[in-house]
Formats: sequence, C-alpha cells, structure tokens
Amino acid sequence: MDFVDQAEIHAKAGDGGPGCVSFRRERFVPKGGPDGGDGGKGGDIVFRVNPGQNTLRAFRRKKIFRARNGQAGRGKNQHGRNGRDVIIEVPPGTMIKDPETGMLLADLTEPGQTWIAARGGLGGRGNARFATATRQAPRYAQPGIEGQERRLSLELKLIADIGLVGEPNAGKSTLLARISAARPKIADYPFTTLVPNLGVVELSDHRTMVVADIPGLIEGAHRGTGMGLDFLRHVERTRILLNILDVSQGKEAALNSLQTVMGEVGRYHRPLLDKPWAIALNKIDVADPSVVEEVTAILKKGGFRVFSISAVTGKGIPLLLEKLYHMIEAES
Repeated sequence: MDFVDQAEIHAKAGDGGPGCVSFRRERFVPKGGPDGGDGGKGGDIVFRVNPGQNTLRAFRRKKIFRARNGQAGRGKNQHGRNGRDVIIEVPPGTMIKDPETGMLLADLTEPGQTWIAARGGLGGRGNARFATATRQAPRYAQPGIEGQERRLSLELKLIADIGLVGEPNAGKSTLLARISAARPKIADYPFTTLVPNLGVVELSDHRTMVVADIPGLIEGAHRGTGMGLDFLRHVERTRILLNILDVSQGKEAALNSLQTVMGEVGRYHRPLLDKPWAIALNKIDVADPSVVEEVTAILKKGGFRVFSISAVTGKGIPLLLEKLYHMIEAES
C-alpha cells in the first residue's frame, strides 16, 4: 500500500437555496397573502478523524469535494431542504493548513474529532418573511448565500506511543514484526522500509501501545538526504523514541550510529532531543558479548536507558516492552 502524508484539495460548500415568491390561491379569497418559503442551507465540508486510517492515500485521486446546495423554498410556506454535508475522513495526526500562508487551521488528533472546513451558505428568505401591516403583498425574496470555497493543504504526522528510529538495517522492521501483527518488508539491504509502518503491541492485562517504524535515518537526513524530511516529521508525534543500534558491527559503529541518528533528529527539530529516549542494542545473538557490555556501560554513563535485545530470537524483548510501557505511563 502506498503511503501518502501530504495532499492538497479544493473544498466547496453548498450554496443556500433561494427564497420563494408565492401567494395563496384560496377559493373565495380574492387576494391571498404571501406564502413563499425559505431556501435551504447549503451543506458543509466537514473533516472527521477516523482511527482506522493511517495515510492520506485517498486524496491522491480525489481532490475536489463539493457539498450539495440547499433547495429553493416553495409555496404554502414550505422551506427548501438543506444540502447534505460532505464528511471527509482523515487519519489521526492530520494537520490542515492554508496552502498560501502556511497557517495551521486545524490539528486533528483525537478519534471522532471534527472540523468544519467550509460552511454552507444560508438559504434566502421567502416573501412570507417580508409581509407587514403596511406591505401585505411583497413580491420579492432573497437569493441564497454562496457557500465557502477554499483550497486546503493536508499534512499527516503519525501518532504513536513509541517511534523506532535508527540507521538502515538496524533491525527496526524485524522488531516491529516480532512484537506486533504488522508485517513490514524485511531484507538485507538499506532502506528496506520506504514508508512508516504502524503496529499495535499487546501486553498482558489487555494493555496496548502503538509503535511506529520510521524509515532509516542517515547523515544529512535533515537536509532531505535518503528518506530525509519526508519521514522525519513523523518523529514529532511520538511520545517516546527508541533508537535501535546494531552492535554486531562493533563498538565504534554502534556509537557512531547513535551520534548520527540523534544529530539528524536534533538538527531537524532540536526539542525532539528533550523527548524520552531509550536505546535498544540489537543483534546481540551475533554480537561480541564484550562489545555489548562495553557499549552498555558507555551509554548508561551518558544517562540513557539501555536494553539488550535480539529482534530475531526474541531475547530481551519482553523486558524491553514492559519498560517502554512504564515510560509511556510516566509521560501520561
């Protein structure tokens, strides 16, 4: 499935229906009074958060949204029917901006949250509304008001409890596949993960947490190198960042990887470094135990929470998940 996290659409709310000019025609009543009804209101364009979605792919083909116009008023004081609203469903974490100014118009994060992007026009009043003691037979009615029309820019930043970051082939996808039902592509070459993957991790006592596998970060990612800015934005929405380090390549490679990833994240958005971080030393099943011990000691001395795991064999993962869940609770 293609992952799309940016889109631009055109939204047009419905126009209000015109009011009606009408007069009663009753037997034995030579001059019936005005009975023109009001026009109906135009439909709104409404965004609604659907937690079952995690991409803006639906907007790749459909970019124009129009709500129905209100119907015209009719005689016998019958009001026109209101136009039906158009509901646009988007995933949690969707930001809606003005494409010209970049101003944030709405930040949709909660399931079921709604936001009216374009309001339908009000219906015009029928001639019955204008009858007075001195003007008993008005022959005019109001036209309906036009609905709002605007262009909108959509940007998705995935919301997750845990964000998996690390250099390509550190084992993020393998870990996500082991701890959740997600099935990301796994292979022995860089940039296996071309799109962010979400997985729900189920612990005991019906506890769950959402984990996002962010595509591999390399030096220069904050300038757009590699996956670059396309996916660094998704780091912003995660509550806790778990840096996956491959310790099978030796101490220097692991420490350089940590420096690269944290450096790129910090250069992209420095406040992200203030988020809670944890380090998972991966591939301990094929790593030199002395290297694992040495890297662990260095990182703990630097104040990091460090865990040793093997995403392939599952060693150390139960403890890692429990500690991560406690970190989430501490942030709540």
